[in-house]
Formats: sequence, C-alpha cells, structure tokens
Amino acid sequence: MHEGDGEPAPGTLRRSVALFGAFRVEQTDPDRFYGLLARDSARQVGQYVSLAGATVLDVGGGPGYFADAFTAAGATYLAVDADAGELSARGAPGPRTVLGSGTALPVRDAGVDVCYSSNVLEHVREPERMAAEMLRVTRPGGTVLLSYTTWLSPWGGHETAPWHYLGGDYAARRYEARHGRRPKNRYGESLFALSAGRMLRWARTRPDAELVAALPRYHPSWAHWVVRVPAVREVALWNLLLVLRRR
Repeated sequence: MHEGDGEPAPGTLRRSVALFGAFRVEQTDPDRFYGLLARDSARQVGQYVSLAGATVLDVGGGPGYFADAFTAAGATYLAVDADAGELSARGAPGPRTVLGSGTALPVRDAGVDVCYSSNVLEHVREPERMAAEMLRVTRPGGTVLLSYTTWLSPWGGHETAPWHYLGGDYAARRYEARHGRRPKNRYGESLFALSAGRMLRWARTRPDAELVAALPRYHPSWAHWVVRVPAVREVALWNLLLVLRRR
C-alpha cells in the first residue's frame, strides 16, 4: 500500500493490475476509473517534483478528477481543456479552469512550475506543437510530464480496439455498425495514430529541455525496459510517459 491510503504503491505489480482493471469501466463507471487514475497521476508526478506549493497546469484537465488529486497534494491547480462537454461532465467547471487549445495554450511564457497532460496527445492533430507549447509555459527548471496511448498498443484504438489493428477507419465503421452510434474517439478527427518513437525523437532533440525519463506509465518498474526496444515498445508499453526538465 502507499502511505496508508489504501491504494497500491508506485512501481508495483498490484498498481498495474488495479489500473488495467479500471480501464474496463472507463465509460461505464468514470468515477472509479478517472478517480483512481488522477490519484495515481499525482503520486507519479510527485516522484519527480514536489507538488506542495507548485503551480500545475493540466492540459486536458477534464471534469475535475485531476483537480481534486493535485489540489489534495498541495498544488495550485490550473487546467485548459478544448472540450466544453468534458469540462462540465461533473457539473460546472472548477475555478482556474478555462476552455482552450492545447496547441495554443492561453498561458504566458514560463508561467507554471509543472505542466502535465494525461492521455490527450493521441487526440491532437499536431502533437509536437502541443508538446512544445507545454515547454513554453513551463519555467526554466520546471517539469513537463506528458503521457499518451500509443497507436499499436492493445488500447490504441480506444473503444474501437482491438479492431484498430486492421485500420482506424475499419475499426470505427465496425463500432458504429455494432453499437448504432459513432465512437466517442473518431479516427482521423479526434484520434490519431501516434507512435512512441515519434515523440521520443522529438523529446531527445529539443534544445530547450532535458529528457529526464521515458517509461511505460502503467507498468511495474521491472518492466520499464520495454521502452528501449523500438519494435516491442510500440505494442508492449501501452502508454508512454515522457518527463522533461525545462532548460
């Protein structure tokens, strides 16, 4: 357990099992899924930077689960989200939460201590532009943590998985035929085929940032090696977490 809070400690197999299990109820029980994910995210960020007194900008903050977790950890929480429906999914958006684009953040240069984003980048047509914006708004010495689902992972097609392995368009058509509605995550419109290698190359060549860590976000610590194997990582890491320090 972690610090007596009743949840598995970071880096353990129990944590991985709990998180992967919660994925099964993402759309049917969002309180369970997003509440667990948000608390785990705050703990994971806390492994790289102290959140007590830090100003944190969450790109794609959503309906408040992450606000609760980061505020509980002592941070001053700010959020930008491009989807008004997501912001209001649990009622009125919280304070210091604004509607805006991740590729043109309405935040001044070097304005925050930590810039964080969870599972947003695969939904952005220009992922490098959003990542660069996250660096821009982070102060020198500050930390950027960016995670996203890789396309070739078993969950790459989101609710249309695993049929995305036969193509995103086919997976979307199959989902619509089976469920009578379009998927929430629409391939080519709000879901894109983003690889791990693409953003790793971006992170390693940024002159304004140091790549502190690159790891599979949900895996136990003994499985972090998969990031170092190019072909394997695209399928096996599920979700890539990049940790960068702003120069």
